[in-house]
Amino acid sequence: MLRPEDNEKITRVGPGTPCGEYMRRYWQPILVSSELPEADCPPVRVRLLGEDLVAFRDSEGHVAFVDAYCPHRRAPMFFGRNEECGLRCVYHGWKFDRHGDCTDMPSEPAGSPLQARVKIKAYPGFEGGGVIWCYMGPKDKQPAPPDYEWMRAPASHRFVSKTFEDCNFLQALEGGLDTAHSSYAHNNDIANKNMPRNRDRAPRLDVELTDYGYRYISTRQAGDGGAYVRVYQYIMPAQQVRGSVIKIEGGKSEYPRFDGHLWTPIDDETCFVFNTMYSYDASTPLPEDIVNGWESRAGRGPEHHVPGTFKLIASKANDYFIDRKMQKTQTFTGITGVNTQDYALQEGMGQIVDRSQENLGTSDKAIVTMRRMMLRAIDAVALGENPPGVDPKSHGSVRPYDDYLPAGADWRQLFENELSAKW
Repeated sequence: MLRPEDNEKITRVGPGTPCGEYMRRYWQPILVSSELPEADCPPVRVRLLGEDLVAFRDSEGHVAFVDAYCPHRRAPMFFGRNEECGLRCVYHGWKFDRHGDCTDMPSEPAGSPLQARVKIKAYPGFEGGGVIWCYMGPKDKQPAPPDYEWMRAPASHRFVSKTFEDCNFLQALEGGLDTAHSSYAHNNDIANKNMPRNRDRAPRLDVELTDYGYRYISTRQAGDGGAYVRVYQYIMPAQQVRGSVIKIEGGKSEYPRFDGHLWTPIDDETCFVFNTMYSYDASTPLPEDIVNGWESRAGRGPEHHVPGTFKLIASKANDYFIDRKMQKTQTFTGITGVNTQDYALQEGMGQIVDRSQENLGTSDKAIVTMRRMMLRAIDAVALGENPPGVDPKSHGSVRPYDDYLPAGADWRQLFENELSAKW
């Protein structure tokens, strides 16, 4: 459990809040590249860490984020004209470049000193891995852009999707770092006694701290004295990377890949989830039709979205289409799709869960460790220090893994070479 004051400290992300200042020290993923497809394309509304912004791609292809409202009379910049390396407010024609400088003020006399004084709030953007990132922290603390392995994988071997989630980022992140719940929330074949999640529903967790966050090892007994081991990675502030059951029915998967999520706080009560997958085998790209099938089975394929948005059709309003008959006979949840199952439980907690009411157990070890690390990092940022994981050198070689191990085998010895990034 958390004290109410610590729960506030670790969940509120607006300007000036402890967690908000901490989150602003990292590059935050906020758009997929297709949302700003070309130079001088229409701008996009963005809400990030409780601030309303407009994102645009200028004539040279650079991405930037500016205040959602013009500093003249607060007209909405979303309606601005994207032209000649700047965004022009269509109310009185004031134009601003990606740095926030006013480059034209046609409604004022030529040479007016006002033009040099007026600026619009602006944040730098970065594009990598098919994602557009924003840095909102102090300029003198701005780190190099992130360098996760999935970002370096070629586009043919990588896929990223984005979904909206109607709850605080922390409870969504906690769901991603919780392996024990898969025996129930994601158990789509409760009668299959050979599945590790059915054979052993109380995995042993080991958490090992790193300079980017931690890695934790989930071990389940798998019969014949062997074990199913998953090595997850938690990369601060809010990313999880995991293996994807690389062995299927005793043979290697046709598409060896790693999966993960990044959670971006929109504000205190909502977040975006960036879902990543990439092939770690240079000879095995990820075919589009295969990827689309995986996304659909997860419950976040194109057909599952409200048209023109990143919101899913399955929601609290329709109880995520729960099937009580299915719940009686096939699954614990009666809800179809891993993604949908997660959202039902995470959003169903309320937009900010009251952690002072919890009763935690041994299966929550990774969650407790993450909270403590985040609280320490928030305090470190308040003292002017750098939080863990901002330096791309700390996370550039991070990899997860999972496999079935024979009795007595040590995953460290077997997979030491596999845990270093190849891309």
